[in-house]
Amino acid sequence: MAKRSKSGLKHKRQDARRSEWNQAVRTELRTLSRKAPENKESLMAAIAALDRAARKGVIHKNAAARKKSRLTRKLGS
Repeated sequence: MAKRSKSGLKHKRQDARRSEWNQAVRTELRTLSRKAPENKESLMAAIAALDRAARKGVIHKNAAARKKSRLTRKLGS
């Protein structure tokens, strides 16, 4: 059912904006995660981005913790 009320239309606009923003953040996370095993600086950048995304609610905090753990293990091996 299409949203017709004023508040419904506003909510739809907000969802679209949020979705676009979240997609950009996720894309950046993927890029940083691929570069992370290269050196410690890129790992720290990836960890900071994951923490920021979790704090903003783009990804779940446990997902961020899991990804950080895996990236750290990758760098160590």
